[in-house]
Amino acid sequence: MSRLLGTLLLGGLLGACSVLPESEPLDLYRLPASVLPSQAHAGVRNDWALRVNTPSASALLDSTRIAVRPQGDRLSAYQGARWVDRASLLLRDRLLDGFRDDGRLAALSSDSSGLRADLLLDSDLRAFHGEYQGERPEAHIRLEARLVQGGSRRILASRRFEVRQAASGRSVAAMVSALGAAADRLTAQLVQWTLEQGQATRARD
Repeated sequence: MSRLLGTLLLGGLLGACSVLPESEPLDLYRLPASVLPSQAHAGVRNDWALRVNTPSASALLDSTRIAVRPQGDRLSAYQGARWVDRASLLLRDRLLDGFRDDGRLAALSSDSSGLRADLLLDSDLRAFHGEYQGERPEAHIRLEARLVQGGSRRILASRRFEVRQAASGRSVAAMVSALGAAADRLTAQLVQWTLEQGQATRARD
């Protein structure tokens, strides 16, 4: 009797498991990146240390969801697709790689290490999404950047960086590629600006 009861219970459990909804299959995407040209040969290597902080962002952008603005002011996310990490971290790491590729900065760290630095790069990520407003879809990234004194936390310089990059198609993969190209362009601009402002600040001290 006990063996029969066990068989019935096992069959009931298996039957219950079969009716549970299956998890949605996800495509995971990294942020595509190109290596920026090295500028180490073009000038004196900067002897100050920079810490790149993770950009502050809204709940949608500070997540693994791939944001999209299909029309008007409505912001949504692609179904069945995710970034491999939070978008704010992906962009922070892209900026770090950009400074390393450039080669003119002697010391570099991120806020995850907790190391002290002469200057801090703080920022607010205002846009990091795909848009389908016109005839051709495009990627849109907007970053409000601030160069901050490490000790006093005084803002030394600030600038808005905004890049739009046309996508080759309407698929998620095409938009991810466009976001990667936009991030490359933004990184190149921000690296150059940071080094110019940082060197000017050090010269005044």
